[in-house]
Amino acid sequence: MLAGMHQYIGGERRAGSTGESFDVLDPSTDEVLESVTLAGPDDVDTAVASAKAAYAEWSRATPVERAAVLTRAAALLDERAEELAQLESRQAGKPIRLAREFDVPGTVDNTAFFGAAARRLDGMASGEYSGDHTSSIRREPIGVVGSIAPWNYPLQMAAWKVLPAIAAGNTIVLKPAEITPLTALPFAEAFTEAGAPPGVVNVVTGTGPVAGEHLVAHRDVAMTSFTGSTAVGRRVMATAAATGKRVHLELGGKAPLVVFDDADLEAAVHGAVAANLINAGQDCTAAARAIVHRSVYDEFVRGVADLYAEVRMGPTADPATDLGPLSSRAHLAKVAGMVDRARAYAKVVCGGAPPTGELARGCYLEPAVVTDVPLDSEIWRDEVFGPVLVVVPFDDDDKAIRLANDTEFGLAASAWTRDTYRAGRASREIEAGCVWVNDHIPIISEMPHGGYKSSGFGKDMSAYSFDEYTNVKHVMHDITGVAHKPWHRTIFTLPGQG
Repeated sequence: MLAGMHQYIGGERRAGSTGESFDVLDPSTDEVLESVTLAGPDDVDTAVASAKAAYAEWSRATPVERAAVLTRAAALLDERAEELAQLESRQAGKPIRLAREFDVPGTVDNTAFFGAAARRLDGMASGEYSGDHTSSIRREPIGVVGSIAPWNYPLQMAAWKVLPAIAAGNTIVLKPAEITPLTALPFAEAFTEAGAPPGVVNVVTGTGPVAGEHLVAHRDVAMTSFTGSTAVGRRVMATAAATGKRVHLELGGKAPLVVFDDADLEAAVHGAVAANLINAGQDCTAAARAIVHRSVYDEFVRGVADLYAEVRMGPTADPATDLGPLSSRAHLAKVAGMVDRARAYAKVVCGGAPPTGELARGCYLEPAVVTDVPLDSEIWRDEVFGPVLVVVPFDDDDKAIRLANDTEFGLAASAWTRDTYRAGRASREIEAGCVWVNDHIPIISEMPHGGYKSSGFGKDMSAYSFDEYTNVKHVMHDITGVAHKPWHRTIFTLPGQG
């Protein structure tokens, strides 16, 4: 990493112009990894101008030319996989096993996918729908995209923002979270090295209120894509409305995991633990609310608590570590505070407190199971974003579906049952952008990711994401060669016409 160079604009590293800096910490130790020079409005202006200048060339590049850049970038990222995994693990507090086996391979695969998808920007086939004209559909890029990525998956979320945008012919200015900007920079560099013109991919590292708001409000930014909390997403949408730009939002979640009485209980318990603890629970799709049939409720709660007791918290660099720290001291205090307040009105079966000993140096939290929860409580309704699983019972399928939908969020959900009809009903009636059956959390590049309700709108990944990053144009050609069209008489008549 080039010292002090934490902006990537016009194909080169630069220092931020504000004169201010921000310490990026390793949340497993609270040690400083790097001091980042912050971007201000002037840096955002420069980055947007760079992207706007590059747009003329990149938007006219052929699909095969864009695909070649993305494919080469995937190979470059794969060559640097271990470097990226180490950097991602340290800045985001991820166990190195998660970074090596999920974050980095997923990013490489997503880049390779869009290398292929760039050649399939299809429109409707040409046809004569009026009888006198041939109609066809063009998909065209929008312009400069201003994207804001979150801190929980810094590398993957950078990819989800950048890839569909540039594959469709747009250029982009990405603002990563200031606490986790380090992998976004080599990710952006890979595209320039792969042959993208300077300015196609730019990165500005700054705070949300300064760099982020200026990027969203910028008149030369045609679209904003934001991933983060619902509250901030609403502010982004309001800011973007002032210039009438397109908005794509992927926001919070409170995913239900519904366990019916005929489920494979061992699979459901293991699935709940994996889906709740992935990335220390800092995942919008993580299983947050287990809704369990009363006949298996006690056994499910015991099973999850027993597995939580076996989970290995430890240094993120240790391949044996299962559960890493939360992202920061502030976030640790927020999650632990929600569990502490729940002790007054619910039952905390296990966990919910920071560990003692060596791990107390970092932002670790013992995974918690919470039961006997009032349905109007914050632990049931609000996004915790940590290793906390709330469990409630149900007696019939109607109640299970109602509880699953008892949330303002709708990003993801899962249903656990051996009954295909129950599975079909759950997948139809649960209000979420993704419903897994007998699993919870896997994602693949070919399938879309995005929410319902207060979880936002628009899709990441897959060819469906091109709907967010393209304009659809109808082109209509007259095929008659007739000067005086029959429909003209509805406007005016010529001499001799009746």
